[in-house]
Amino acid sequence: MSLNRRAFLAAAALPAAAILSQSALGAADKKRYRACVIGDSKQGEYGHNMHLCFAMRDDVDVVGLADPDEAGRRSHADQAKAQHAYADYREMLDKEKPDLVAIGPRWTLHHREYLLAAAEHGAHGIIEKPVADDLSDADAMVQAAEAKGLKWAVAYNFRATALVQHAKKLIVDDGIIGEVLELRGRGKEDDRAGGEDLLVLGTHIFDLMRFFAGNPEWCEADITVNGKPATKADVHDPTEPLGKIVGDRIQATFGFANGVKGYYGTTKNKDKNGGRWGLDILGSKGVVTVRMDATPGMPAVFVLRDPSWAPGGKNIPWEPLPNAPDIKFKDANKERNAPIVNDLIAAIQENRNPALSLQDGRDSLEMTQAVYEAYVRGARAPLPLKDRSHPLKRWG
Repeated sequence: MSLNRRAFLAAAALPAAAILSQSALGAADKKRYRACVIGDSKQGEYGHNMHLCFAMRDDVDVVGLADPDEAGRRSHADQAKAQHAYADYREMLDKEKPDLVAIGPRWTLHHREYLLAAAEHGAHGIIEKPVADDLSDADAMVQAAEAKGLKWAVAYNFRATALVQHAKKLIVDDGIIGEVLELRGRGKEDDRAGGEDLLVLGTHIFDLMRFFAGNPEWCEADITVNGKPATKADVHDPTEPLGKIVGDRIQATFGFANGVKGYYGTTKNKDKNGGRWGLDILGSKGVVTVRMDATPGMPAVFVLRDPSWAPGGKNIPWEPLPNAPDIKFKDANKERNAPIVNDLIAAIQENRNPALSLQDGRDSLEMTQAVYEAYVRGARAPLPLKDRSHPLKRWG
């Protein structure tokens, strides 16, 4: 069964506010915000320059940056124009009493403790993805934020771009590709192809799947190692501590509302990354493609207005989205997270969840865990998952 536009809109509705622009914005009530940055130059540093995420706001003062590595602390504090630098993030939170906190390390080892400490101090914030390496940790993080009414966003910078937001409008409101029939996503398939690709970069694909089709209802998966079914003996740690992984080829199918299917694949191959990393939304009248690797922080989005999905057959070309916003970064390091921070501060003022919320980060992480859950049980895994522990930690 295909998903008609009304059902599609209901399944994939955004939170109340739209993503704001990349431009520097001051708060409507002229409030000044005290911000702190938590990083660790020896544990994943600052994913996608998270220490610069407040740089485009003229109403945010970066009052502190914490990094246990002396050289990294000095250089990142200087780049962030932080007023004070600390070796211990707990001391920083105690002394600076921030309104906002950015949790920057790519490694997920301490994401839970960072966020819980920030929440204890009543701070809102933004966190690098993936939000955690275990779904139970992500649940605890969401619970801590919700218990105090705190607003936390996740650095899903690709979804935040005006181009992807415009693509959803064209698909949902204008029906540019007709009825949505299926979603197809692939990992980056670089040296991390397989399990690590699933965790690090698959989370972006799953965030986009949820943006366009809502939360999935189930998952099925097939995982192999060197062409043979993966076993618990194949479970190992990735190159960066992000939780247990398995597989050099992963294929997963998700079931969304009204019978729409979403496919995700990542395979270690001799040609490695070929620019396939992204998501295709296939409809009865054509295809919209989102490719992540176009330019730093900015995806490429095109439409094929051909119901056969085969442009060679009818000589119909891929084309840019009609009336697409023309936004180019002057400095991607500073600007890529600006729309997320703008929306975060608006969410604080309007007392709503951010459009790219911690809850979204938890739910996208759940999709990665569902892949392993389905494979370990050898059967379809219903979502949401009942057992919130890591499937590979309890395998066997």
